[in-house]
Amino acid sequence: MIFKRKVYDKLKQWRSISCGKSAVLIEGARRIGKSTIVEEFAKNEYDDYMILDFAKEGRDIKNNFAENMDNLDVFFRNLFLLKGRSLKGSHCVIIFDEVQLFPLARQAIKYLVADGRYDYMETGSLISIRKNVRDILIPSEEYRIRMFPMDFEEYLWAVGDDITADVIRDAFTARRPLGDAIHRKIMNVFRTYMAIGGMPQAVEAYVSGMTYEQIDFIKRNILDLYEEDLKKYDDENNEKASVIFKTIPEQLENKNSHFRFSLIEKNARYRSYVEAVSFLSESMIGNECINVTQPEISLESYADRSNFKLYLGDTGLLVTQMMRNSDETGTDLYKSLIFDRLGINQGMIVENMVAQMLRALGHELYFHEYMYQPKDSVSEKKYEIDFITVKKRKICPIEVKSSGYTSHKSFDYLIEKYQLKMEDRYIIYTKDLKFENGIMYIPLYMTMCI
Repeated sequence: MIFKRKVYDKLKQWRSISCGKSAVLIEGARRIGKSTIVEEFAKNEYDDYMILDFAKEGRDIKNNFAENMDNLDVFFRNLFLLKGRSLKGSHCVIIFDEVQLFPLARQAIKYLVADGRYDYMETGSLISIRKNVRDILIPSEEYRIRMFPMDFEEYLWAVGDDITADVIRDAFTARRPLGDAIHRKIMNVFRTYMAIGGMPQAVEAYVSGMTYEQIDFIKRNILDLYEEDLKKYDDENNEKASVIFKTIPEQLENKNSHFRFSLIEKNARYRSYVEAVSFLSESMIGNECINVTQPEISLESYADRSNFKLYLGDTGLLVTQMMRNSDETGTDLYKSLIFDRLGINQGMIVENMVAQMLRALGHELYFHEYMYQPKDSVSEKKYEIDFITVKKRKICPIEVKSSGYTSHKSFDYLIEKYQLKMEDRYIIYTKDLKFENGIMYIPLYMTMCI
């Protein structure tokens, strides 16, 4: 089943602007649909295409890269001979699939693009990991696109809904509530999306009418694949990344979701695990959210990376990961989430979902923790802004509520403490949109509009 994905339009833009002067690299976590969308693009937009899947290609194909880059006529003659076919037409593309498994092919892009005979598309996971770029020259002729799990709009397209996303955007732009009936309907759909997640295999299973047990089985297999990948690529760190990965649900169950190394090992310290945390973030399996010590528009300049939260890249996978240590059956947990009867675990799922949606929109993830003494208090207290980003060169704080609760002391004290000029303030919650006292209260699904 081929789903409509937004990255397709980004590929069209690349081809139009590049005019053959660069290759495109689609990077992202495993099983998010990179290979599928690239092949679909090649089928629709080119006269012919060829796939080199470096998870499957033999030694002869790889030796051709090592031996014949200085003579591309020989390189292509041997390539076509080994593949048993040539490329026909004036506009053809060669796909390097799973290129992280053969970095030498990625280095060859410089010469292949300069040659100009064909276009080139690459897909890969763990592209930036040190061992996958060691001893090669990263080509400057590479246009990189990050791809994430299916977002809510892509999920709506998959279930045959081409209307709802535009309705959401129109209401957000106009700051107009949708009304109870429409809001409840969209929230029910969104809860199902949270439970299933954005992995194309899981969405396909849902669209095909499979049971939640069957959908969960698919997601468990993906989690197992991630754990195997982490162990395979993380041997230099004694499998620290795979250990961290397994503890993500437990970490998010903390009161404020802050990552605690004591949950991994009694005497564990940030310095010992910093590379493993970066590994998970760079692999795009996890979404790292960093504390900033000052709410300034140059957020990265104030990043305190020793104080962070770590979310799972796909919320549907988090739901499945949670069930591995749960007494509830799969069906019970799915029903509880979809019908808003989950209770204590709902907050972590909602917060993970907001983090996932913000990342898909291109936002880096930061939060702000600060001390403040309110006028009616005898001492300072700690407050926190769940997410903080920048819009139109102004700070944009975001609070996440897993219910219809609308308290916003952390917003109020933030303004009092720093005297900030803000573009927008958002409270993301479960009720319909409202705009009140300079704060935009938006339902969870409208995170896609920030």
